[in-house]
Amino acid sequence: MLISELFKETKFKRLFAALGLIVPLELLSLFSYHLPWFIEYPLFGSIIYFFGKDVIFGGLQGLIRLKFSNINLLMTVATFGAIYLGELEEAVIIIVLFAVSEALEEFGITRSQNALEELVDKTPKTALIKGQEIKTPIENIAIDDIVVVKPGDYIPLDGVVVKGESLVDESTITGEPLPKNKYEGELVYAGTLNSQGYLEIKITKTSKDTTLAKIIDLTFQAAEHKSQAARFIEKFASYYTPVVFIASIFLTAIPVVILGQPFNAWFPQSLTLLLIACPCALVISTPITIFSAIGNATKRGVLIKGGQFLEEMGRIRAVAFDKTRTLTKGEPMVSDVIPLNGYTKGELLACVAGAEAFSEHPIAKSIIENSKLFPEKDHEYANFKAIMGKGISGECLVCVDKHHCIGTLQFVMEEHKVDERVIKIVEQFEKEGKTAIVVTDDNKIEGVLGIVDEIRPESAQTIKQLHRNGVKAVILTGDNPSAAGYVAKEVGIDEVHARLLPDEKVIQLKNLVKKYKNVAMVGDGVNDAPSLSTASVGIAMGAIGSEVAVENADIALMNNNLTLIPFLIKLGRNANQTIKVNVAAAIGVKFIFLALALLGKSSLALAIFADVGVTVLVVANGLRLFSFDQTKNI
Repeated sequence: MLISELFKETKFKRLFAALGLIVPLELLSLFSYHLPWFIEYPLFGSIIYFFGKDVIFGGLQGLIRLKFSNINLLMTVATFGAIYLGELEEAVIIIVLFAVSEALEEFGITRSQNALEELVDKTPKTALIKGQEIKTPIENIAIDDIVVVKPGDYIPLDGVVVKGESLVDESTITGEPLPKNKYEGELVYAGTLNSQGYLEIKITKTSKDTTLAKIIDLTFQAAEHKSQAARFIEKFASYYTPVVFIASIFLTAIPVVILGQPFNAWFPQSLTLLLIACPCALVISTPITIFSAIGNATKRGVLIKGGQFLEEMGRIRAVAFDKTRTLTKGEPMVSDVIPLNGYTKGELLACVAGAEAFSEHPIAKSIIENSKLFPEKDHEYANFKAIMGKGISGECLVCVDKHHCIGTLQFVMEEHKVDERVIKIVEQFEKEGKTAIVVTDDNKIEGVLGIVDEIRPESAQTIKQLHRNGVKAVILTGDNPSAAGYVAKEVGIDEVHARLLPDEKVIQLKNLVKKYKNVAMVGDGVNDAPSLSTASVGIAMGAIGSEVAVENADIALMNNNLTLIPFLIKLGRNANQTIKVNVAAAIGVKFIFLALALLGKSSLALAIFADVGVTVLVVANGLRLFSFDQTKNI
């Protein structure tokens, strides 16, 4: 796959053609077979100029500035040294193979940033304001302007649909392949594709503040925020290369000046030492890996703010989850309808839904939606009264017994006697992490409703994958112990800490860090901001549309796909392992040939092939992470 992509590039076609010509000539030169000088000099001179003019120019600039750590300077010295020795084939090999390694580095970084480039390309530059005929640059569009988006067009700015409905492909932001239905009142995001219908959108954010703009800015910043390995290698190379440069001078100077040995015997060893000292493979070993891994994550809808957070994910030993809107959907739903004393499910729901029509509470909306599944018409109410934290009361205009109380068991028991059967139902619901709503009229209990915050279908799978990778799972929640315990039991959580205020979550998280050292915190990014900042890595769930999540998290999941968390841990581990292998290979090969050069046992051609060979291997090894697949590796 990688080779086929390389051959599509004109630059690589030319480089491989040059190698196809040079390598046989280099092999023949080892047996003292050379082209005639009137062919060899013009041919090799042209190749050196065509592929090496930028390298030589950069090397001369490094010499003028006395910047001895400049890789181009080392390559220029080695090239002219080979020409001085009459080894034109080796001079050409130096230039062409170095050009190959640089082209591979450029190709790798470009390829791994494709996901980000797609985001930039898909950002519309103009939009049509309603009532106008000519499109307006998006930077000139103000908040509350109404823009028209036709089928097949990209949405230019974040906003709210005020007219029309359509399927919108949000994969550029969330990584989710299936488009979503968008109706009036729903949010849409810049850079997403209007697949079907006509939309009018009221703009809520300017071009510089859109969700897409934040992703692009933060991803570019991620490239600038170097990982720990990258910082170490750059510092190492800045000392290492000048030291080898000085050593190469002494390698010729001491035997020739002090010991009186032939110049031509030791000068090639100095050139070999300089060439093998070039830290090409070492310097690119980490960036190519980090870029590839972050590019992989970006195309899946994951925003990683820097290489250090990817590395840290590879060291995670425990993950702490908030419960609501993280392990659960955060949307209450009716799980149980238990009618009593002669009522049917439809009658019970119709009676409750009529009262709940006055409420804006999410539970009320869930009950109303559930009542629509039955043919009974919702009852009408008068004298509606809401008691905060307890329930509601009112006069039902349909039931024979008018006065109704709907709410917690304690609220109902303030006015009515409740038999043991109802108490057991409520207790059972609470053990299962459900909210019990008791419904009563003047004389009897009509029934009990069970309300549950639905567990995400992928939660159990996610925890199972974490355990498979040796990672503990913990719940840190402000909810009651019963609800937290039920969710923990259902999905396989190892530890539960409930009834926690935000500051108490931070304390518990610090305890987890002491226990496990490397701990990630996963939350919805709003009330979990302090915890996200305290953890080794803060991961915000469902960050699309949430500025707080994007700002406070180190990693933001632009969709609600929990399975991306074990994927990120595995990706981080693979990235860390790949960096170690790349660095070990780069340093190992260098020290082998440095030792051979110091002993006078190396050759320029062999050093060239070894150095460029390890560079190619490092690039190819790093690029693997761009195609890392969680379904095959977890």
